[in-house]
Amino acid sequence: MSDVKLSTDEVAKVASLARLDLSDEKKELFAGQLNNILSYMDKLNEIDTKDIEPMFSPVEHTTVLRKDVVIKEHTRDEILANAPDSDGQYFVVPRIV
Repeated sequence: MSDVKLSTDEVAKVASLARLDLSDEKKELFAGQLNNILSYMDKLNEIDTKDIEPMFSPVEHTTVLRKDVVIKEHTRDEILANAPDSDGQYFVVPRIV
């Protein structure tokens, strides 16, 4: 088990790299929270997983696919009829630049 503990100075350095301005109270709070996370990670590292097969999910998934059915596509005129403004072939939008 690792006895690595983050100090408030290390939290301050990471905060500085991330361009975060933390109060001393927040640095102490985050140091404690990060140390709890690291402690939990140490516990997880102690678990023997050599006989466990890797998996991406504990639940077996099956892919349900829909039937590939041809559907009627909309024509250009039907699509352009929904546009506020068009020139017959394209949507006309206000110039931005």
